[in-house]
Amino acid sequence: MGLKLDIQKVSQSSTLPDETLLNQWALQALDDKNKKTEILLRIVDEQESRELNKAWRNKDAATNVLSFPVGEIIEQVPELLGDVVICAPIAEREAREQGKTSESHWAHLIIHGILHLQGYDHEQERDAKIMEAKEISILKNIGYSNPYEMEKTDG
Repeated sequence: MGLKLDIQKVSQSSTLPDETLLNQWALQALDDKNKKTEILLRIVDEQESRELNKAWRNKDAATNVLSFPVGEIIEQVPELLGDVVICAPIAEREAREQGKTSESHWAHLIIHGILHLQGYDHEQERDAKIMEAKEISILKNIGYSNPYEMEKTDG
């Protein structure tokens, strides 16, 4: 068994990425030791994102991506790595504001969330550099530019 990505699309957004792309991006984000794993990817609107962010992070605002790593082996689902929740309206808005394609931004958010499930974080500067370098490398390998560089526009 390889990656099992359970996708729940509960967002009202009409511009969600194709499930084939979601699966490809998720697989690319997995370290070799996690290639046989199960992940729940839930695509939500701002209300659910805000509720989850408030309940789990004590932040009363919607956010682009939340990760909920399992952290321990569950006997009934030993391959379960955790859940990633992406807020579709925020993802789309950020892509526009940052001058990125929707596809490249979604790829980045999926990869970012799955790296969190595997223990990567960006709370300390050293850890952030490691995580960002990994994101940049994965995205480059699948044809996307550095998400931390703003697109240059004429003007």
